[in-house]
Amino acid sequence: MKNFTYKIIVFVIILFIISTNLVFSPNNILSWDVFGYYLYLPLKFIYNDLGIQNSSLIQNIIEKYQSTSTFYQVMPNSSGGFVMIYTMGLSFFYAPFFFIGHVIALNSNYVADGFSAPYQYSIFIGGIIYSIIGILFLSKVLIKLFDKRIAAIVLILIVVSTNYIIHNCIYGQNAMTHNYLFTAYALILWLTMRWHEVYKIKYLILMGIICGLTILSRPTEFVCLIIPLLWGISNYKTLISKLSLMLKYKNQIIIFSLIILTIGLFQLIYWKIYAGKFIYNSYGGNAGVGLELFHPYLLQVLFSFRKGWLVYTPIMIFAIWGFGFIYKINKSIFFALFLYFIFNLYFVSSWSCWWYAQSYSQRALIPSYPIMAIALGYFIQWLMLQGKIFKSTMFLIIVAFLALNIFQTKQYQAGIIDGSRMTKEYYFRVFGKLSSDENDKKFLLVNRSFNGNQKFVNQSEYKSKVLDFLDFENCTLSDSTPSFSGNCSFMLDSLINYSDGVEAPFFKLTAKDHAWIKITAYVFPTQTVVIEPFSLVVHFNHNEYPYEYKTYDSEKMIIKFNQWNKIEFLYLTPEVRSKNDKIKIYFWNRGKSKVYIDNLKVEVFEKK
Repeated sequence: MKNFTYKIIVFVIILFIISTNLVFSPNNILSWDVFGYYLYLPLKFIYNDLGIQNSSLIQNIIEKYQSTSTFYQVMPNSSGGFVMIYTMGLSFFYAPFFFIGHVIALNSNYVADGFSAPYQYSIFIGGIIYSIIGILFLSKVLIKLFDKRIAAIVLILIVVSTNYIIHNCIYGQNAMTHNYLFTAYALILWLTMRWHEVYKIKYLILMGIICGLTILSRPTEFVCLIIPLLWGISNYKTLISKLSLMLKYKNQIIIFSLIILTIGLFQLIYWKIYAGKFIYNSYGGNAGVGLELFHPYLLQVLFSFRKGWLVYTPIMIFAIWGFGFIYKINKSIFFALFLYFIFNLYFVSSWSCWWYAQSYSQRALIPSYPIMAIALGYFIQWLMLQGKIFKSTMFLIIVAFLALNIFQTKQYQAGIIDGSRMTKEYYFRVFGKLSSDENDKKFLLVNRSFNGNQKFVNQSEYKSKVLDFLDFENCTLSDSTPSFSGNCSFMLDSLINYSDGVEAPFFKLTAKDHAWIKITAYVFPTQTVVIEPFSLVVHFNHNEYPYEYKTYDSEKMIIKFNQWNKIEFLYLTPEVRSKNDKIKIYFWNRGKSKVYIDNLKVEVFEKK
């Protein structure tokens, strides 16, 4: 293939990415997760409130721009403010375009609040520019390793046969981590190659900046350092040579390391100021999300019909196959690429929310696609040398995978492939279809709303059982209390804030993926609940941390004081991190007056 033809193909791919972004341009790019990644910038440079002491300011922005359904992007701190749960790396990537938007807003009729149209469009255009940079540098990497024909095939397959285009353009607003880190890894590969060719410090300086920002964007991306560190090592002899090379250019290596550490200091200082410690696990208080390093969900990540990477992005089967050919043909880069792939896959699979919310296939693996592109290239290179019949058959399979991805992308866009609730049964019911009906949707996982307002609308499809019943009949005559039935009830007052309750591990509730919990009880408040409030509390616990914490507050109950009132509350179990995680149900007296509790009944509704 001529150089001009290759450039035309790269140009067409870039044009495709730009046009897809424009066709599917978001209404509100600064929303949901992006809202959390981006918030550092307006908080620092517009509101001077990185600790979010004035939370009403953020709530007003959320209400005005509909940025998120709940403010899940932060955790409360001890000073009454909040700490961002996301690290600040993406805000560095956003920064040039944030400042462009800010200048435009200040010199126009738009509000310079960090979220008006100039900021939205600037970040959107910035995402497209980063996408273009990523494709250009990946193309540079590929033509260093392969002839232009193979490089062109690989580029097309990465863009069209994977979930890249969905999360670059259609879903994820081009401002999520996947787009930026894809570009970062393309740059890391190219800079690694260039430094090992000429050993010029400018390449290590640039690589230090990119690696630093990559790790700052997602701390588990420290695995990116495997690539430059192991590049060129194929055996003991080359290991010794690499160590000698690093010693020879030790000053450059020191500068590279200092750049990464300096970039990391921004986050450490932020945590020290606003969380009280240099190292802060921002997900620590949220037991529903976090790393489970000793319990990776590898099989689910690779093969499940919910989000299995090799189910929805089967072209990557050939990329994984390609690592074997890297070992045979170019062993000097095998360990750098393969060990990166293994460690990265392990970390991605260790995230407790392994399906990564609303997404198509495994969006968390998109940043690794520049590395997978090299492996895919070696597979294609090997395939080109095979016999005509075998080669033709394999290329037919590749074309079939490409067509399947395009069709399933359309299904995802149309809402037929659900972003979070897919099952094996539903997948095959809608396979090859451009519509689905209510009978099909019965095979989806339970619908969990983003704002937590769940409605139990299909109770006939469930069977019920009583989990526990507390009649509180363990009192003596001397401490007897008013009761709805029997002789006793449980008394809450200024000294006893929490009632006895019900506890049970998830596996005692159901063997299915979820259950509905119906809680009924009788309450006898001795004072109006507006003055002396109380709550029914339900949550799960994991490693001493509560999650899916729900309260049914007395202010929302229709009850009268100085008499018995029946209350009822419905609770949908979360996607538990462990089947041993316990549900806890109890009453909490938030006031000081006496509140009596009786006949606490917990029912479990399990899918038939």
